[in-house]
Amino acid sequence: MQVRPLQDRVLVQRLEEETTTAGGIIIPDSHTEKPAQGKVVAVGTGYRNTDGSIRALDVKEGDTVIFGKYAGSEIKVEGAEYLIMKEDDLLGVLEN
Repeated sequence: MQVRPLQDRVLVQRLEEETTTAGGIIIPDSHTEKPAQGKVVAVGTGYRNTDGSIRALDVKEGDTVIFGKYAGSEIKVEGAEYLIMKEDDLLGVLEN
């Protein structure tokens, strides 16, 4: 089963954060926050303008993005957890 986001929504899979500090200290799961970075898995068709035309999204599949702590709605598909959110909820794209 696959999820196809509609309009200006994107499907994001959270990236796991490091559980060990640079000094080698292991951080337990109970003291870590949910990561605010993820990889875009799928994108919708785009934002519909008032004149009916469609503006393409700025992000594409495979982009690594940053989003707010409480952004999006969590969904589970075949055991995998994803976030689905509007493109406006994304704060930026990480580039190499």
